[in-house]
Amino acid sequence: MLSNQLHNGMETAKLLWSRIPSSEDGEVDGVSMLRTGNGNTAESLDYEVIENQAYRYEQAQRGKLYVGYQVVVKWFLALLIGIGTGLAAVFINISVENFAGWKFSLTFSIIQRSYFAGFVIYVLINLVLVFSSVYIVTHFAPAAAGSGIPEIKGYLNGLDIPGILLFRTLIGKIFGSIGSVGGGLALGKEGPLVHTGACIASLLGQGGSTKYHLSLRWLQVFKSDRDRRDLVTCGCAAGVAAAFRAPVGGVLFALEEVTSWWRSQLMWRVFFTSAVVAVVVRTAMGWCKSGKCGHFGSGGFIIWDTSDGQEDYSFGELLPMAVIGVIGGLLGALFNQLTLHITYWRRNYLHKNGNRVKIIEACLISVITSAISFGLPLLRKCNPCPESDPECPRPPGMYGNYVNFYCGKDKEYNDLATIFFNTQDDAIRNLFSAKTIHEFSAQSLLTFLVMFYTLAVVTFGTAVPAGQFVPGIMIGSTYGRLVGMFVVNFYKKPNVEEGTYALLGAASFLGGSMRMTVSLCVIMVEITNNLKLLPLIMLVLLISKAVGDAFNEGLYEQQARLRGIPLLESRPKYQMRNMKAKEACGNQKVISMKRLIFLSVFQRVAALETRVITQYKHVLILTVVSFPRIVKVADVVSILQSNIHNGFPVIDHTRNGETLVIGLVLRSHLLVLLQSKVDFQHSPLPCDPTGVSKSIRHNFSEFVKPVSSKGISIEDIHLSSDDLEMYIDLAPFLNPSPYVVPEDMSLTKVYNLFRQLGLRHIFVVPRASRVVGLITRKDLLIEDSEDSANVELQSTSVRGHRQYRMISRNVDVERPLLNGLLVQDHMPG
Repeated sequence: MLSNQLHNGMETAKLLWSRIPSSEDGEVDGVSMLRTGNGNTAESLDYEVIENQAYRYEQAQRGKLYVGYQVVVKWFLALLIGIGTGLAAVFINISVENFAGWKFSLTFSIIQRSYFAGFVIYVLINLVLVFSSVYIVTHFAPAAAGSGIPEIKGYLNGLDIPGILLFRTLIGKIFGSIGSVGGGLALGKEGPLVHTGACIASLLGQGGSTKYHLSLRWLQVFKSDRDRRDLVTCGCAAGVAAAFRAPVGGVLFALEEVTSWWRSQLMWRVFFTSAVVAVVVRTAMGWCKSGKCGHFGSGGFIIWDTSDGQEDYSFGELLPMAVIGVIGGLLGALFNQLTLHITYWRRNYLHKNGNRVKIIEACLISVITSAISFGLPLLRKCNPCPESDPECPRPPGMYGNYVNFYCGKDKEYNDLATIFFNTQDDAIRNLFSAKTIHEFSAQSLLTFLVMFYTLAVVTFGTAVPAGQFVPGIMIGSTYGRLVGMFVVNFYKKPNVEEGTYALLGAASFLGGSMRMTVSLCVIMVEITNNLKLLPLIMLVLLISKAVGDAFNEGLYEQQARLRGIPLLESRPKYQMRNMKAKEACGNQKVISMKRLIFLSVFQRVAALETRVITQYKHVLILTVVSFPRIVKVADVVSILQSNIHNGFPVIDHTRNGETLVIGLVLRSHLLVLLQSKVDFQHSPLPCDPTGVSKSIRHNFSEFVKPVSSKGISIEDIHLSSDDLEMYIDLAPFLNPSPYVVPEDMSLTKVYNLFRQLGLRHIFVVPRASRVVGLITRKDLLIEDSEDSANVELQSTSVRGHRQYRMISRNVDVERPLLNGLLVQDHMPG
């Protein structure tokens, strides 16, 4: 009899083994194992408040004074985030401008004697800067590569991606951006500044970095994922405000592009943080104008004042402006598609060979970029300086306009060198400039457009901090100025400015690539200081976004999917309209702890190979494992070792023998209980039905996982044989009020609930047969009272009905048996 059971067990295991794909496939029975670009497994964040006994006891001990203290600390942290992000932006901008200015000045002084020697020096300086950037990223801070916006967007969407908010990531982002941008690559520093602001916010929220002994205890107030999320949102807005000197645009960028959760209190703090950044940056600008910042000059912090440009436009100009929007949508969609394919090939074939290949790739691209920028201007003839500008040509390394590059006469300039031999901020300022008609030839603009577009596509995705805002503005302003040249020649009107069309081209390309509308529109208005162009910017943004959406998704959404970040978008998929919550659970089955332990022991008795046992654990992803209220320590350890679930329903039995779901306990909470051992008991019976005395033994902050950390692992816990024979009462530590949906609720409705509330788990239960009560808007209007224990509801119902309703809420109604556990995407919950 036993031999037959063992034989059947072996056959069943072999069948399961044959159906399990290999680890290289990355899927188990259709369930994808989420892995980010660096190979780490990401988990969901606990944005939901776990209202267990420890939490309720802690809230009861806090008075109004402590609540006021928390509010003050939140605003103080917002102030520190603004100051820190502003100072980081000042340091990055001054460093980039000085490296670039020193590089251009030295190169131009050498080419007066030897062109080849100047070329060699120029290539070597860029190579050293780029090498420093890629070396920092590959050997010190791998999470600092790229713009960081897809990762931060994933974090605010509810994903804990390891490493993205660490102190070394912040350092790698700052110094890596200086090297990559100062080295002349076709990249920007604006995206990395958003990531920088998020890192600063996260570090301040946890009191600093304990690993590097840079922590302050008095700042360690907010330890929940909800509070960290709000701080990181402030950091994102601060990064955009510092990058573009656009505080309002920073607030709208955080609202439109990166966050999935928003409320009015957060709006105020984000706005305050952006305002602080604007003050810090403006103070630094005033200090640098006195000449104390070396080669800083008038550039660095992006602000391209076009207030003296075109003041009015005719109806006939709307057609070429609409054409600019169409071009921006087409080129933006093409840019997204090309970068997607190249980045996919780079990650799957090139970067698999190790850090040495990443370094060689970045250095090779640096040499090619330097050779192109140094060699192409020689193909263009020098033009005589305009008589209206007596300072032409200007000295290299500071102001950048009208660059004399290997020209035969002193009063000549090279229009293509004026774009190449400048920082990107100065080059855009020249393209946006008004009253400079015929400064650039159509051949030079077209040459630069083709070469820079190609370089931007190839460079994006290398192992360096890389933003795409400013390169996108460079590309858009180039073809926008080309269209402006055509309009000037066609309409023959003196009030038409080429710089206005360059601005519209920049907005159109960003709209066609990143698919932002409101925030991008406000940013463009703030950095150009020209409110009259607002209707035109809105027009080209709407057209470019509509054209781009017809081909593919936005740049950040595509990069997030390529990195394995499962974002919950603002709108559910169309197929969800015809699906129910029960269908989303798939083949999940509620399996009790005893049954799971039996299966695990049975596999060991069958003497299967270790790899079969390992793979069989992954099959258990399709089950919902439940705990009884009083659980044996050995059983908890066995369950945590045999699966990777992060949430477990807790069930109890009534006197009639019926099963009731009493709450949800998290894996991280169980690990804390096992590590502390203070809640172990000898009896398998609840010693205290209310569980209040148990909660006093723990502070609620003990259950919070450290930011950017894996937290406690089951392998880190060592228990004796006596400990394993003891019991734990889970009632004080579970969440007694998890979110529950009926099994026939549409998946669209579940999706919206899941995303808007920032949930990690949702219980799917059968349709309830009894109603406890009905809550309306009136029941949620609470009248302020000095005695918080006696709350009067502002209901218009008669007193008798109100009394009946309040009594019905206290009736102990049987809870239905759990049908499934809907977890975020396909990750281990």
